Amino acid sequence: MTRSLSRTAPKQGKGQGQEGTVSVAKPRPRLGVLLMALAPFLSGCGSETPKAAEETAKKPAEPAVPAAPEEFQAAATAVLGSDAQVLLFGDLAKNGKQQVLAANVVPNTPKSVVAGTVVTRAVIAENDDGKWVELMRADEHLKNQNGFLALTPLTPVSGWKLQYETNPDKGMSLYFTPLKTGSSERTLPIAVRWNPANKRYQSMDPSYKHFLNEAPTLVSPRSMLK
Repeated sequence: MTRSLSRTAPKQGKGQGQEGTVSVAKPRPRLGVLLMALAPFLSGCGSETPKAAEETAKKPAEPAVPAAPEEFQAAATAVLGSDAQVLLFGDLAKNGKQQVLAANVVPNTPKSVVAGTVVTRAVIAENDDGKWVELMRADEHLKNQNGFLALTPLTPVSGWKLQYETNPDKGMSLYFTPLKTGSSERTLPIAVRWNPANKRYQSMDPSYKHFLNEAPTLVSPRSMLK
């Protein structure tokens, strides 16, 4: 059965007992109220405002940082843990073998007069027939397979400022500056490079022209006074 939208109501001005029919229509929502209700949905579906699009266009594109291949990242994780970062990889020594420079990088590098990346540990590893072999390590001291590198501090250090560069002929050069807590003294960096004659990473003299031999042990200052 269809219900009527009209109802019977007494008309004004007529006598008792007389009835009139008054149509009652559904109220229509006002256009302004309807648009206000739909505004959040319309703004979500629409495109960027001209101002937002302009601001987006002004932002420079972030440079793409190439990620290290999985094998190099796996090697870095194996020698320094899950938070190890790959800094360089490839034929770093120009000896025809794949190497990786990995480090535990301090997230917020403190400001210093010495440029570089602050690391607590750094390792150079080489792929030798599918097996990664550690060639050089920087932790409290600088050392390789033969011992402690020349010029490494006698007292343990908590971190290093590391700088590195590559040369198409000589390969990778590293510069380690020991961090001294609470000291404003500027320390000269220790240069480390692959020595093709000895086939290992060694430190160099301050002129960066000659390689220096390692020491099997460190002589402490107290031992020197005895």
